[in-house]
Amino acid sequence: MKIAQVAPLFESVPPKAYGGTERVVSYLTEALVELGHEVTLYASGDSTTSARLVPIVARSLRTDRRHPDWLVWHTLLLDRVIADASRYDVIHFHVDVLQHPLARRCPCPSVTTLHGRLDLPDLVPLYRHFSDAPLVSISDNQRKPLPFANWRATVHHGLPLDLYTFHPEPRGDYFAFIGRVSPEKRVDRAIEIAVATGVPLRIAAKVDAVDRAYFDLHIKPLLDHPLVDFIGEIDEKIKNDFIGDARALLFPIDWPEPFGIVMIEAFACGTPVISYSGGSVGEVMQHGVTGFVVSDQQEAIEAAEQVHRIDRRRCREVFEQRFTSHAMARRYLEVYEQLEDQR
Repeated sequence: MKIAQVAPLFESVPPKAYGGTERVVSYLTEALVELGHEVTLYASGDSTTSARLVPIVARSLRTDRRHPDWLVWHTLLLDRVIADASRYDVIHFHVDVLQHPLARRCPCPSVTTLHGRLDLPDLVPLYRHFSDAPLVSISDNQRKPLPFANWRATVHHGLPLDLYTFHPEPRGDYFAFIGRVSPEKRVDRAIEIAVATGVPLRIAAKVDAVDRAYFDLHIKPLLDHPLVDFIGEIDEKIKNDFIGDARALLFPIDWPEPFGIVMIEAFACGTPVISYSGGSVGEVMQHGVTGFVVSDQQEAIEAAEQVHRIDRRRCREVFEQRFTSHAMARRYLEVYEQLEDQR
């Protein structure tokens, strides 16, 4: 098939550090190429891919010190994609909502994967209006606020099989937290769990500008504890051992997590996860197999004390069975073929 993948321009594909959506687009694109398809990637010019790259802006918007207007560049992105539409059998959008008016008038079939939270009131009238827009959710739970939308499938994220290596034993005596420092990610809960169990916590997380005040007021004072080591953002090379050497990954979320890719990164390393329930967690986690799903801090602390009982080899097996990039790509190909047949 001739497939266009349309990525956001905020980060490169793949991102140099944090960037969930752009990473998934990269893994999907590379897997589709490996499966023999002709793929074109619309992304920032500092992206790296084995597909044909159409650069819309020279570098990712978040790393450009000139602070370019994201709306302008995404408008140019979508105009270019629609102009090229006759080249493709299907166009796959990963850019939220701006594409819907153009996609409705596009001669080429298209589908949009929604990567974020959907419990936002303004999305209800939007998707009632664009009720014909084909959508993919990244978990069944994610789509609950919009049950009437034109859902074609749920496709869980996947990682390249060899991206992370299996760590049969935790070579470090610590818990790991990785992601963003924000109210919904609750790194404060992770710190409390570590302190209560007397186990060091290493935090690899970025602080977005929108969360800077929260970080300064609520989190920064907690970093003075001798058990807490705040590292900041890390890249893929460091992440493998950072996660793999940990006793467990702490994922004490406080929001309807759409997917939570860090959970399957941990599985790939053989590292169990201790997570609060919410959003996709019940779909991704297997309680007692890949870690523990908890509902409060007492349960989280008890789970942290028992996490050594989890079979790390089984965590890796679950990753290989359910969450590889080739499994993700094959599921998307079913969606593409369905759209092509309907045309």
